[in-house]
Amino acid sequence: MLEFGANAAAAPAGDLIKDISEMTFMQDVVEASQDVPVIVDFWAPWCGPCKSLGPALEKAVTEAGGKVRMVKVNVDENQQIAGQMRVQSIPTVYAFYQGQPVDGFQGALPASELKAFIDRVAAAAGDEGDGLAEAVEAAEAMLAEGAVDDAAQTFAAILGEDPLNAAAYGGLVRAHLALGELDQALALLDNAPDEIAKAPELEAARAQAALARQAQDAGPVAELRAAVEADPADLQARFDLAQALHAAGEVQEAVDQLLDLFRRDREWNDGAARAQLFTIFDALKANDPIALNGRRKLSSMIFA
Repeated sequence: MLEFGANAAAAPAGDLIKDISEMTFMQDVVEASQDVPVIVDFWAPWCGPCKSLGPALEKAVTEAGGKVRMVKVNVDENQQIAGQMRVQSIPTVYAFYQGQPVDGFQGALPASELKAFIDRVAAAAGDEGDGLAEAVEAAEAMLAEGAVDDAAQTFAAILGEDPLNAAAYGGLVRAHLALGELDQALALLDNAPDEIAKAPELEAARAQAALARQAQDAGPVAELRAAVEADPADLQARFDLAQALHAAGEVQEAVDQLLDLFRRDREWNDGAARAQLFTIFDALKANDPIALNGRRKLSSMIFA
């Protein structure tokens, strides 16, 4: 049985809740969440459900006694960060820990579900003495270093302790993908517990699984590149090239091709370029430069 470490430090009692802008998002969310989880509430003054969710969420955060912090982002005044975070309706709430989204939901929730949400977020930071966050971090390091079997075993052991640990569940899916076991990864996603099925970690794993499935049918990069060079207006060839590039590990160039496709015709094939970009962004870590820059460029074209 794995042995897990001590609790994460709680947030100071003061400054638990504040309004922020996209100019301070990196400091107030990404950097601040390195030690204490940060709840991000995307809202707008005209949004009816936001008016009920906001105070209830603030109350739940306050009652957590410093285990989490909360920031509020007015989407009308901060459209760029809302676009980068793929906020398509409000209220939308994300929880960040160690610079990455670890949970979230859309719409208003009753007080009992808000408390459960806060408890899950606090637990992701090692609350209640389980130390699971340290074990997840160790498993992620194994996965990054290529020790995939060890990572899978560690993720599975964490789930034995906490079957609703979204980070471990998503990690186990990604471990199967790294082993080339797409069917097992898809089965895990299909059977994910309802409580975490929409968690960001599973959405990221789901996006990676979709890309892995596409990679099985990806065409030859050289031939597709030649087709695009011969006819830059051949959008199907450009889309196929982007898929082939991603399958070959050329993620940045794949994103560039899709952005060019979107610039040429954003409605082509029912918005396929935008959908594929979001799939790629979702599969990357939230703070990955390719995702951050890609979302920024896509947002600038959407809101232009």
